Amino acid sequence: MSNKLVAKLIHLGRRGKTNILFLLDAVLVCLAFVVAMLLRLEVTEFAEKLASWTVLLVNLPLTLLIFYWLGIYKIVLRYQSSHSVRLFMAGCAISGIVMSAASLTFLLPVPRSVPAIYAGLLFLMTTGVRFAWRGVAHQATAARGKPVVIYGAGEAGRQLAGAIRLGSDYRPVSFVDDDKTVQGRWISGLMVIDPSELPSVIREDGVRIILLAIPSAPRETKRQVVEQLNRLNVKIMSLPGMADIISGRAHFNELRTVQPEELLGRDPVPPIDKLLGANITGRVVMVTGAGGSIGSELCRQILLVRPTTLIMLDVSEFAVYRIHEELSGRAKELGVTLTPLLGSVQDEDRLTSILTILKVKTVYHAAAYKHVPMVEHNVAEGVKNNVLGTLAAARAAVEAGVSSFILISTDKAVRPTNIMGASKRMAELVCQSFAAAKTDTVFSMVRFGNVLGSSGSVIPKFQAQIRAGGPVTVTHPEVTRYFMTIPEAAQLVIQAGAMAAGGEVFVLDMGEPVKIVDLAESLIRLHGLQPFVLDSNDGVSNGDVAISFVGMRPGEKLYEEVLIGNDPRPTQHSRIMTAREACLDAASLEPFLSRLEAACSCYDAAQIREILMEAPIEFQPVDALSDMMSDLHP
Repeated sequence: MSNKLVAKLIHLGRRGKTNILFLLDAVLVCLAFVVAMLLRLEVTEFAEKLASWTVLLVNLPLTLLIFYWLGIYKIVLRYQSSHSVRLFMAGCAISGIVMSAASLTFLLPVPRSVPAIYAGLLFLMTTGVRFAWRGVAHQATAARGKPVVIYGAGEAGRQLAGAIRLGSDYRPVSFVDDDKTVQGRWISGLMVIDPSELPSVIREDGVRIILLAIPSAPRETKRQVVEQLNRLNVKIMSLPGMADIISGRAHFNELRTVQPEELLGRDPVPPIDKLLGANITGRVVMVTGAGGSIGSELCRQILLVRPTTLIMLDVSEFAVYRIHEELSGRAKELGVTLTPLLGSVQDEDRLTSILTILKVKTVYHAAAYKHVPMVEHNVAEGVKNNVLGTLAAARAAVEAGVSSFILISTDKAVRPTNIMGASKRMAELVCQSFAAAKTDTVFSMVRFGNVLGSSGSVIPKFQAQIRAGGPVTVTHPEVTRYFMTIPEAAQLVIQAGAMAAGGEVFVLDMGEPVKIVDLAESLIRLHGLQPFVLDSNDGVSNGDVAISFVGMRPGEKLYEEVLIGNDPRPTQHSRIMTAREACLDAASLEPFLSRLEAACSCYDAAQIREILMEAPIEFQPVDALSDMMSDLHP
């Protein structure tokens, strides 16, 4: 069949296709009857007997009517399944019964075995023609698709191959699998090859995309596979992880570029159930900064542990609306009351009212300004929110009789070199001073590094730069950062808070630090492109996307730390450590807080910086003051 004719038939309207199928089935009914008679009588004398053909006058229109009634003509040919086969089986069986009944009723010269033979032949002919057309149509559309290799010949790979063949975007050419027992075999019409054969397949078939179909594989395995494939200069796409598929956040056939989590993330350690529920189950829980990256994930995971009420507080209307809309349906299923509230953590009266009236027992304080350069440019607002906001929230928690108060801190609070880090270390001191006061509220802090995909994270920025064709901007060739996935961080925060006795600084095990330039190169290769370092002297290009070193931003440092001292102690969770670090009592801390409040009220950035340098937080700024408003205030 010519490609032009196939294309015309594919794009023919629904009514036209139905009319063609009606005519085709009419011919096949007649043909099946003739062949059945020939097989039974082995002579052609019946063809001369008009009575033998009379049965078709009854059977033909009734058969077409039966097919229509069963919905056979509503089936899209390219998407036929086992369900359509069952419909044809039923339709052909009924047609055979009709033929037998007509023959007996009108005493027609049709042998009794012919209706059964006819029904079987009709089933083979009607389904055979349709599946043959499906193959032709798939072949015609696949010819226009991009050739791809599927990595993983398991159940996920086979389902992916089937899903791909239903569309016209991709054309699978082979499977790749490390399993020696399946290599060299044909699965779903595709040869399974060894990974070492990939370069030749890519070269011979013009493959530019490899699809990962190993959703259940450990992250370490995925990372190793991606590192091997990165050397082949192809774009790598993958199925969502099983956790996302099961939770409904993603669908099986949603292909996407390999996520940074698959390069940097670790396989999560199973949570300790009693820690997850200790501060949450059956309680009223509030999350400040609930619309942010960490705050919203805390809300998702807290909801699953079934508090009686989850209060989501944020100063951003859209952020609260978004997380409330996302969680509303799930909250109803779990019987949890969601309370979205607008408000600033700097408003102590508002916080006290909320905590008291709603009888909040656990507070996760995630509200903070955390973007280092932005806080450097807005010193007073950063300190007011991060330090004085934490002070207001802590006071309100004590006043309202909250049981547990957990501060979300950052590795940038350790020997800070920027205002953001210094403000978060001061926030830790605030919580430690309240813990030392021995109130009924248990105060603790959880400190960790960068989370993948958070607002202000470098990874979304790199991905946008790659899509724009580059350059990808990296601050310094040697800069390193710790990374953790947002779900893992949130889960560990919940468990750490449950272990608190008061005043602890919990430090999450962040794994090994990652060089940012290596991360940039990996992300570029995942898009099937070659990275190269832009040399400002000669501008020579020997790749696809440039990496440009633009210099450190205000307040940044090359390496991050998570501990001030060197005596971390293990806890009952393998990825949570605890440290008791130097702190101040309320009387010693009060002068610093009063001076900060006065300096913030008049937006005196220079004075704020001086106070932070005097405080016992080891703040050593590496850049000159860069506040945007410092020259505009007296």
